[in-house]
Amino acid sequence: MAEVTTQSFGKNPTEVRDTDHYQDEYIKGFVGKWDELIDWEQRWKSEGDFFVEQLKSRGVERVLDVATGTGFHSVRLLEAGFDVVSADGSPEMLARAFENGKRHGHILRTVQADWRWLNRNIHEQFDAVMCLGNSFTHLFKEHDRRKTLAEFYATLNHDGVLILDQRNYDNILDNGFSTKHKYYYCGENVVAEPDHVDDGLARFKYSFPDGSEYFLNMYPLRKDYTRRLMHEVGFQHIETFGDFQETFKADTPDFYIHVAEKAYREEDES
Repeated sequence: MAEVTTQSFGKNPTEVRDTDHYQDEYIKGFVGKWDELIDWEQRWKSEGDFFVEQLKSRGVERVLDVATGTGFHSVRLLEAGFDVVSADGSPEMLARAFENGKRHGHILRTVQADWRWLNRNIHEQFDAVMCLGNSFTHLFKEHDRRKTLAEFYATLNHDGVLILDQRNYDNILDNGFSTKHKYYYCGENVVAEPDHVDDGLARFKYSFPDGSEYFLNMYPLRKDYTRRLMHEVGFQHIETFGDFQETFKADTPDFYIHVAEKAYREEDES
């Protein structure tokens, strides 16, 4: 099978609004530059112990990292003492994650899985599911998003927690794109910015110092919509942070982080 060396979006790239297309977007050349985009060391400094503290405060031991990408958070959590399984829908990403794990002295337990049928491939229960890197926005249809959240819910223990992040698409849609911080994409001289935005598509362009450019087509999820879906699937209590801060102005954060608890809370009943 010939190796795919270029992304293919056809004649009308902004019309590509298909959940399954992400596998054609994460080609080997793009994946090979993903760590340059993130800059592991800078990312480590920028987010601090936010995720580790969120998990430890809830007594989490076992974590399913469902969008491991090149393995940054899987490695981080392993080094913090968690038992981690690393999943991704992209075989290219999983291969890179495994190599990055070895480079840091870890053998990652990797699983290729489509979230919509996660429990076909994952037959264990976890205290936490992590879905980071704006990955949930690869799902273009509402029934895909609902099915995915239901799969996440099902793989969690009764008192488990889902941590899911997303770009601040509310601000992008309402006010245009601006970025004040570099909490997520910390690579120097690497630019990640919208190429096209409408209510059904956020097409981002990633430009690298060697002149190469890659694109991702994603669905621009609004914060309250994501929270509503989580509640409707069954998550009982949801706390949303902006760029790792509990208190924020709506137009300030680059990213939102939703921490959704499965455990039943009588005081949340309405």
